[in-house]
Amino acid sequence: MIKYSKLKQSRLLQRRRRHLRVRNRVEGTAERPRLVVFRSLKNIEGQLVDDMAGATLLGMSTLTTDLRGFKAEGKNRRVEHAFAAGKLLAERAKSAGISRVVFDRGGYKYHGRVKAFADGARQGGLEF
Repeated sequence: MIKYSKLKQSRLLQRRRRHLRVRNRVEGTAERPRLVVFRSLKNIEGQLVDDMAGATLLGMSTLTTDLRGFKAEGKNRRVEHAFAAGKLLAERAKSAGISRVVFDRGGYKYHGRVKAFADGARQGGLEF
């Protein structure tokens, strides 16, 4: 257990605290898995998780070979890359028979690359 006074000391621990707060409300099942987003400085990744079984059903990252040749055309390349990753994750989820998910923003603010990933997943056919 992490002491509360230690949680205020770093951004990582603050994000983990926010993520735990989100996780208390959000739970994934086999019919409606949880779409978890992790954002690093350069990349973003998403996973579909069944919390009842404790298993990851599907995962996608901007580092995958399918997106390695992706060329962004606009000003913000990372946002466009995140959008493409979300769309590809949604297409793979649809082919696996998953159409509805619960979104878990992972303690990050819902803007920028996290929002672009979610919008790409919506456009790819996932229902939040």
